[in-house]
Amino acid sequence: MSAFSLPAVAQIGWNQDNAHFKPASAHESGIEVFLKPAAFETQPLFDQGRFPNITVALDGSVLAAFGQVDIRRSEDGGKTWSAATRIAKGFSISGLTVDEISGDVLAFMEDAHPPAPLHLYRSKDHGKTWEAQDFTLHPNSFGHTPAMHMNDKGITLRHGRFKGRLLVPSRWYGRTNYPREFFHTHYTNAIFSDDGGRTWKASEPIPIMGCGEASIAELADGSLLYNTRRHWAPTKEESLWRWHARSTDGGQNWENPVRSTVLPDGNTDSTYGLMGSLARLPILKRDLLLFSNVVSDKGRKNGHVWISFDGGKSWPLRRGVFEGSFAYSSITVGRPGTPSEGWIHLLYEGGPGGAGTVARFNLRWLLDGEKTGDGEVPAEFTQPD
Repeated sequence: MSAFSLPAVAQIGWNQDNAHFKPASAHESGIEVFLKPAAFETQPLFDQGRFPNITVALDGSVLAAFGQVDIRRSEDGGKTWSAATRIAKGFSISGLTVDEISGDVLAFMEDAHPPAPLHLYRSKDHGKTWEAQDFTLHPNSFGHTPAMHMNDKGITLRHGRFKGRLLVPSRWYGRTNYPREFFHTHYTNAIFSDDGGRTWKASEPIPIMGCGEASIAELADGSLLYNTRRHWAPTKEESLWRWHARSTDGGQNWENPVRSTVLPDGNTDSTYGLMGSLARLPILKRDLLLFSNVVSDKGRKNGHVWISFDGGKSWPLRRGVFEGSFAYSSITVGRPGTPSEGWIHLLYEGGPGGAGTVARFNLRWLLDGEKTGDGEVPAEFTQPD
């Protein structure tokens, strides 16, 4: 297996005494808001296109991006949605990111399937309107400037010494995207910004090859969990499951890659993998994580959501979302004190009407799922309603 040495990456414009950053308690709450009576519903959002990204703005507006490149907003926690509007002409939106200091929302877009020119758009009104922004992206120590296509939403770090940093998963296409003989030159990494998205630095790679399309969650101690698709690996077994890596330096370096034995990387009749999504419930001092992908031995179908109660060490429960067509997915969680509070939103390719569907549910619904045999559900979550 190929591996990288991981030299240190210089910080850019970091101001640890940023007076504008609110503590984690401003963005996180107790667990009670997630334990309301079980609820689940779905509705179609987009009638054509691919490539989901979903996040929740600081005011609680749920932002769902899809296709080339439309966005819909919900100001009532996902009950109703605005008509689709076009951010700009491009290939797809990736790394939809809420800056929790300024409240701005950022969106990356390529002109075409990358490698291709990369653009950044900013919204100052929670996703209603957008404008292009100049930015600088510095390469990593290998001289690689990554692409963004079909990486999951970005995050603002809330904990530890790098709080306030913007962090977005990204990818390096190696020699080129296709043919498949070049897949072993691909890897995933991240980009990060300490000045609100005007200057970015590419991180070092995940130290395995053949990866693309990733998602990142920050844990309560400030460490980071990276979850990635792997569409090439030396053995079939290594390509059928998701891979994790961790960072303790704000996403500059990634270490200890581990293949999951629980979380699938798409349908098992193929080693090509499938974009999945990772998110942490905003609960103070707790590390409940969610992951979305499929459970299928043939074709992209039968979408599920898994839950971890220990920061990704084990995944004891999963629950089915839709048995039919289900491909790329992006998952996000509502914000305390807003209409989105307590809700989990999953935007995916497929659903009863095809194209783009959103599922809205809560933790209590997910707790009624099936056991995976990987770890135990804490007693506090096994009590009757």
